[in-house]
Amino acid sequence: MKYLLLIYANPTTWQHPLFLHPQGGLSSDEAERLRARFHALLKEITESGELVGGEPLAAPALSRTVRKGAGAPAVTDGPFAETKEQLAGYFLLDCASLERATEIAARFPDAEQCAVEVRPLTVTGP
Repeated sequence: MKYLLLIYANPTTWQHPLFLHPQGGLSSDEAERLRARFHALLKEITESGELVGGEPLAAPALSRTVRKGAGAPAVTDGPFAETKEQLAGYFLLDCASLERATEIAARFPDAEQCAVEVRPLTVTGP
């Protein structure tokens, strides 16, 4: 089954990879430890065939939200909601279970600084 890992971060400290730029900064040793952990996890899930893909997103200030009510669409700059954390990127996994996808999400360094949501994809069509 496919699962989308949604990485959330504070837009005031928007940089990628997010876990290397938390408030207050990291020592170079800590940053290197997190980078190595992240690359080891990516290697593991790539080799196991569980990683389908993923990309970081540009800063929320560069986005647009479109809403269509009666009449013409309304387009506003920025994300839909005023929140402390906003969508920063995603990874698409193909795992045997929700438990496995959750275990992988918990191993992302981003989960220590922000949040990683695990959302199953629904199957549509034939």
